[in-house]
Amino acid sequence: MDRVRLYADISIRRGCGFGVLAIACAMAGVAHDAALAIRGGAIMVMIMWVILLVKGLRAPVRNYRDAELWILLDKRLDDVPRERTQQVIGTALRERYLWHAHVTAGVAAAMWITTFALRLIGV
Repeated sequence: MDRVRLYADISIRRGCGFGVLAIACAMAGVAHDAALAIRGGAIMVMIMWVILLVKGLRAPVRNYRDAELWILLDKRLDDVPRERTQQVIGTALRERYLWHAHVTAGVAAAMWITTFALRLIGV
């Protein structure tokens, strides 16, 4: 089960990494206006949070063979019954997606607080 969680983290973090790269590029594009850059980043991080949340809620019912985690596991669970494999992978993905969504929500909250602070000081 630990290996499944590890590979789930790798899969999710790879996707989040591409998302963070896109958000950073968009923020760099408007870096001349710090308040706008951070507010735009906060909005995009919230969109990432929603995506992670939805994927986490759908993970237990999504076919495990369609998940990148199944490819990373290299089909090492072929000897386990399909129902059990679905339960193990679905549960691991749900747990890890929701954990990543929680962290992302914290980042978005910090960005919103920074946005409001910049607005208060008049930037």
